[in-house]
Amino acid sequence: MRENCGVVGAYSFEGHNVVQMIIMGLEALQHRGQEAWGVAVPGSQPFKRQGVISQSIEKESHSLSKLDGNMGIGHVRYSTTARSTLRNAHPIRVGPTAAEHGFCIAHNGTLERELLIEYLKEKGISSPQGRTDTELMGLGLYRNLKDGKSWVEAFEALNPYLNGSFSLVILSERGELIAARDERGFRPLCLGWHEELSSYIVASESCALDVLGAKLIRDIQPGEIIKINKEGLESERFSEQERHAHCPFEYTYFANPSSRIEGVNVYMARKKFGHLLAETCPLDGDIVVPVPDSARPAALGYSEKSGIPFEEGLMKDRYRKKGSWRSFIEPKKREDVVSNILTIKEAVDGKRVILIDDSIIRGTSSRIIVGKKLKSAKEVSLLLTFPPVMYPCYAGIDFPTQKELLAYRICRGIKEIDEINRRIARHIGVSFLGYNNVENLSRGIGMPVSHLCLSCTTGDYSCLRRRPKFKTRREMKG
Repeated sequence: MRENCGVVGAYSFEGHNVVQMIIMGLEALQHRGQEAWGVAVPGSQPFKRQGVISQSIEKESHSLSKLDGNMGIGHVRYSTTARSTLRNAHPIRVGPTAAEHGFCIAHNGTLERELLIEYLKEKGISSPQGRTDTELMGLGLYRNLKDGKSWVEAFEALNPYLNGSFSLVILSERGELIAARDERGFRPLCLGWHEELSSYIVASESCALDVLGAKLIRDIQPGEIIKINKEGLESERFSEQERHAHCPFEYTYFANPSSRIEGVNVYMARKKFGHLLAETCPLDGDIVVPVPDSARPAALGYSEKSGIPFEEGLMKDRYRKKGSWRSFIEPKKREDVVSNILTIKEAVDGKRVILIDDSIIRGTSSRIIVGKKLKSAKEVSLLLTFPPVMYPCYAGIDFPTQKELLAYRICRGIKEIDEINRRIARHIGVSFLGYNNVENLSRGIGMPVSHLCLSCTTGDYSCLRRRPKFKTRREMKG
């Protein structure tokens, strides 16, 4: 199971019920996952439902009113392969109910299952093949706790077998809220404080803190574990790595524009990407048009730098329920999502359009937008804020098998970037296509290239413990 999800944890020192706080935080993170959501508080089984929160919250109000706790965790899920079932939704209980070392866990990221299975076998624990990476990690931590290890010792012992990414929250039966982030920092995780409710809040993004009226304290550091209980907050390191591997795709697409990740505002980073695109790919055009919605700040940045007017030539119809919220999810749904994009013909008719998007993965939606939504334009050029995606992601983002990646499929073996651009431009149906490069990603975010995970565009998986074996779609669904 490979996921990009959102997590929330809350601990109130004055005994306030944190369930509503968690649900509000999850709604603010709904862009990170729309397949299922769940909440866990002490003394009860995790409450989980499929779909988005707004579609089920009213009819579940009676059940939710029974949940009460001064601490809790929550999760919104976006599965990227295999089945989306309620069983696989988080939070997941590990260990028997009320067991001394038991806990509930909610996880954002992807871990290599084979290494975790190997660890569990060494411990004499059988692990059925159907278990998810989160369950396997949970079983390893549970065994270490039963063996008398502290939380930091439990993570230290398991860490050599944690190949991949994790940002997670844990609710223990001992009355602790645990938050931990992998040693490279692939996925975001931050800590906040709500003064009025005397509550610590952990969330995947700071936008959840803003919605709750909480103050962002800081990012949880790679390799850090935070424990919050009635005694207060305690921070320790289970691992320290000089090289980090933050995911730049968070800045170009996944994260909310209002969020701050590693001290960088996502909106301003996206706008900077547009400035850099204007420097790298100066084009003649009549208007700059974003593909809604994540590319809007970059289009504004390109317009500012180039002096070419910005126009909302494409807009989403937010009142239609057909398809998914976000076009990134899976091929059979992407056509539905693009059908929700409306063209403002008066803005684009007969114009030379510079179209700005965040990335091309499979190329499905780009061809539809250019061929159908902008067919009345005189000319369309396409600029991308993210470099060509040539390799799968094994750190929690749904980049599919390599043969499904457009850049790899039609440009395999080609090193010359201009030829790559020409081939993809012909496939998409645009007169010109250009990408931001790795250096521009680094400049836009304001982070050294050495601290970014760029495996999907460079094929360099050195930030993982071992290079993954590329799998077919059939093998991944297994």
